[in-house]
Amino acid sequence: MTEILVLYYSRTGATAELARQVCRGIESVAGASARLRTVPAVVTESDAPAKPVPASGASYATLDDLRDTQGLVLGSPTRFGNMAAPLKHFLDGTASLWLSGALAGKPAAVFTSTQTMHGGQEATLLSMMLPLLHHGMLLVGVPYTERALSETRSGGTPYGASHVGGGTGAPVLTEAEKTLAQALGERVAMLAVRLASTRG
Repeated sequence: MTEILVLYYSRTGATAELARQVCRGIESVAGASARLRTVPAVVTESDAPAKPVPASGASYATLDDLRDTQGLVLGSPTRFGNMAAPLKHFLDGTASLWLSGALAGKPAAVFTSTQTMHGGQEATLLSMMLPLLHHGMLLVGVPYTERALSETRSGGTPYGASHVGGGTGAPVLTEAEKTLAQALGERVAMLAVRLASTRG
């Protein structure tokens, strides 16, 4: 089975919901499965350290999750046009994987959520791509052959899946946002399965 890591940070639940849709896309591909993981919030020195296991939701990611899976889909809410600090903190700790080349040649993609339409989605997606490029990963986007990309009036970019919350409180993804998140997961999984078959 070709396993794809879906790794995200979410504070209000919107990015977590996108992650679940990405997992659905991965699971739709024969021979592929999704491994859902999150990262703990960054805490100051005066605060207590993060609990080793979250109270609910996905387990916290480890470097082994990245090493052991055949692809990665990375998600974060937008923070001033950049990925959130907890995800950046986790990625900053992946130097040993970079030194060994453990992620080189694996497919990867990104997704994000914002409260406003022009909240920096594309800049955030690009910010998440940079460490993946340094790791030598193969970036996958959403092509315009996905009809929902041209029809969406909310989230969705060729750089990756996205959601616009609109400040409505509970995260409710539009049908187009769900479709594009699933398509992104499916594309990464299809590439990972093909690559795995050639490596035998």
